[in-house]
Amino acid sequence: MNTTSTQRPPVIIIGAGPVGLCLALYLAQREVRTCLIERLDHQTFIDQEARAGSIHPATLEMLADLGLYERLERRGLLAPTFQYWDRETDHMFAEFDHALLDGDTRFPYVLQCERTKVIDEAMQVLQQTKFCDIRMSTEFLSFTQDDNGVEAVVTDNAGSEEHIRGSHIVSCEGGRSIVRKTLDIEFEGYTYPERTLTVAVNYDFAQAHGYSYRNYLSDPEQWSNLFKWTQPERWRVHFPTNIDDAPEKVLSDEHIEAQLQKFLPRDQPYEIVHRTLYTVHQRVAASFREGRAILAGDSAHINSPIGGMGMNSGIHDAVNLGEKLCGILSRQYEENTLDRYTRQRRHVAVNHTKLQTERNKKLLTEKDPAMRQRNHDHLRRTAGDAKLAREFLLRTSLINSVREAAAIE
Repeated sequence: MNTTSTQRPPVIIIGAGPVGLCLALYLAQREVRTCLIERLDHQTFIDQEARAGSIHPATLEMLADLGLYERLERRGLLAPTFQYWDRETDHMFAEFDHALLDGDTRFPYVLQCERTKVIDEAMQVLQQTKFCDIRMSTEFLSFTQDDNGVEAVVTDNAGSEEHIRGSHIVSCEGGRSIVRKTLDIEFEGYTYPERTLTVAVNYDFAQAHGYSYRNYLSDPEQWSNLFKWTQPERWRVHFPTNIDDAPEKVLSDEHIEAQLQKFLPRDQPYEIVHRTLYTVHQRVAASFREGRAILAGDSAHINSPIGGMGMNSGIHDAVNLGEKLCGILSRQYEENTLDRYTRQRRHVAVNHTKLQTERNKKLLTEKDPAMRQRNHDHLRRTAGDAKLAREFLLRTSLINSVREAAAIE
């Protein structure tokens, strides 16, 4: 389908993260012009912190259609199973195998592949197209819109101001979205008072203790997540922190070493290669669209990272929105089709992503012994029953959320 026109202004995309890049790729494949605005320069863009990296089956389907899957698989790690552990008793009480989804997806596994690799590969593919004007080192300042289009105001490194005319503007700029704030759209939800510490270490937790590549550890005092990444033995561990502790204490070598030794004692110190402290939010925008201005990814919804749903659901936003923008620009759809995007993707953000991440955190942090035992028993029974396990995996793999959204008119 050729929806391009030499006269039509581009879709303006703010932010070259996974969401903005996937939206630009989707549109470029259908010959829709975009202007991608990114404040970072090329080197800083490449050197970003790794952050998220568990890519679920439903997202792998979309990345394959965008021509990214094979490129990412070469740089990633296939994780067919994930486990739940009780840290108090140090035993694994439930294991789920994505092989049960063999009839539901081409990709019955999670791909462990850091966000930095996703944006690197997506940018390389996008640079090969002629339908995207990529503006690095460009600061987005403001925008206005009318019945016929939008106008974004940006500046370059030298401070020169430019006005860019577009058909629509899509905010993929993260939780502090200028577009969302300009539209005065409420960012409903809350922020957890405690912060989360993430530590990357070089150590083979699988060989040392029998962990799978993806693990969720329940503990009333120190819950944790443990994931293997793609470097030879690079693993990432999440720890809760004391709300009263100063950041410099939490990030110190001594504190982190103590947490790791408490997590899995060993005779030698751990090789710590990275550390970061972040605040966790659970927020969803009251609307994902006003006129020709649209929110996607973290601009529209941010959530706890437990379960790896943030980047995944943002990419789903991009593909869903891309299809609708193509239809609007080719005049097959009316402009109000964007309201369906809000209905579909906000439904997922509220009823799937938010609920699932809240459920995950509550499961891992439950303090009541009787409730903890009931939770563990329920997961054990679910994992042991093929029918129940498949239903559980359809939800955690985000396949159900994509199917449910598609049914919303």
